[in-house]
Amino acid sequence: MRHILSVLVENKSGVLSRVTGMISRRGFNIESLTVAPTEDEGLSRMTVIVEADKMGFEQITKQLHKIVSVYKVSDFTDTDTVERELVLFKVMVSPERRHEVIEITNVFRANIVDVGKSTLTIEATGSTSKLDALEDLFRGYGIRQLTRTGKIAMSRGGHD
Repeated sequence: MRHILSVLVENKSGVLSRVTGMISRRGFNIESLTVAPTEDEGLSRMTVIVEADKMGFEQITKQLHKIVSVYKVSDFTDTDTVERELVLFKVMVSPERRHEVIEITNVFRANIVDVGKSTLTIEATGSTSKLDALEDLFRGYGIRQLTRTGKIAMSRGGHD
């Protein structure tokens, strides 16, 4: 099962290495990882997507709590969350077909962030399924380059 973890950690060097090292040493693969400072400059939030069975996931969370630099571990797997991902596409497109890619970009509420002679660079945010659908459409034109941030998540409303 795919699990979404939000881990609040000290914003200092070595913490990312300790957290990811602990997960990988136990034989689990991190599918997605994002790390950024929070509203408190002394803390960072890690959003980790990991594939694990129930027992393995319990092992991961227990071990995370033992790391001194970890302040809080939240499991967003079965909770009501807001989830987003960012992707940049560099799409091959001739000037004659550029309007088609622009229309697709508008339908998906994405933004064109760079225009080249034979490429358009598009920025899109949203759910994984939305970005997958957009990628499928752009594949028909030819994707020269693609980069995704990985998922970030936050609980809805007043939940922690």
